[in-house]
Amino acid sequence: QVVLVSGHLDSWDVGQGAMDDGGGAFISWEALSLIKDLGLRPKRTLRLVLWTGEEQGGVGAKQYYQLHKENISNFDIVMESDEGTFKPSGLGFSGSAEARDIVKEIMTLLQPINVTDVYDNADGTDIAYWMRDGVPGASLHNDISKYFWFHHSQGDTMTVQDPNQMNLCAAVWTVVSYVIADMEEMLPR
Repeated sequence: QVVLVSGHLDSWDVGQGAMDDGGGAFISWEALSLIKDLGLRPKRTLRLVLWTGEEQGGVGAKQYYQLHKENISNFDIVMESDEGTFKPSGLGFSGSAEARDIVKEIMTLLQPINVTDVYDNADGTDIAYWMRDGVPGASLHNDISKYFWFHHSQGDTMTVQDPNQMNLCAAVWTVVSYVIADMEEMLPR
């Protein structure tokens, strides 16, 4: 059984892609790194996917889906961060009402960093195939007021990234992915 965390590497125009979507790739990598460093071993596999070709029609996501859809019942949740890694506020979630209640409960663990909201509907080109077929999905919600200042521009460099805000995003990704991967049962469909 798999809990999938992801971001994509799609700097295809003038920018370096540090914020869009290097930040999403980084926090996904960091989540697994933190879990390993803490010596935690969840019941399910945590899988990192660094998508490619999102800007060219999602070809990487489509290929991954085609290769793994036969095991769709083993995918517990698919998570994608693709709106920068600014100050987080919570998660967008798509799934059953029962699964949403569980995710809301998990988010209470993030009260100390004031990131507890669960919004309707997860977004993500790269996880859309899975959500369409009933796999619960989550996307990071954060302050996107500056996102389009840098999106697909020459300004999308590492200087855009605030290490403290990225750490908060990584904390959200780590807590949610680990708790879901370590629950006794998969999220209800």
